Amino acid sequence: MKLATALSERADLQRRISELSVRLNNNAKVQEGDAPSENPDELLGELDGCLERLEYLVARINRTNNETKCGDETLCDLIARRDCLKERIRIMRDFLNSSSEKVTRYSKAEIKIVSTVSVAKLQKQVDKYSKQLRETDEAIQTLNWTTDLIE
Repeated sequence: MKLATALSERADLQRRISELSVRLNNNAKVQEGDAPSENPDELLGELDGCLERLEYLVARINRTNNETKCGDETLCDLIARRDCLKERIRIMRDFLNSSSEKVTRYSKAEIKIVSTVSVAKLQKQVDKYSKQLRETDEAIQTLNWTTDLIE
């Protein structure tokens, strides 16, 4: 099984587990004399199976991520970099939006609001980080589709 296939199955299992949680809660109580719309014991059995499979996949995915190399770095290192780049870009874009927002003055007597940073310079940094994110994500995706899951 390729790593990408395992990642896809993991995502499906996580969605399924979330749905099972909702279905279990919806069938936790009924009015006396009524039956639940779904059998909670069957739902719990299905949940156990999904969680066992998820545990198996997560352990193999993590082992594969730790042992798969891309140059001098592991796939785990690339994922950490990608996640931090995404967060950095999100924060910087929010900051850019705040700093580049125009404040309308209705008279010269009103206080003038100015940006505390060079918006153009900051935008170039965001563009640089965005390029790094694209390149890192491409490397991760390539490895996901070419790497066999470690058993």
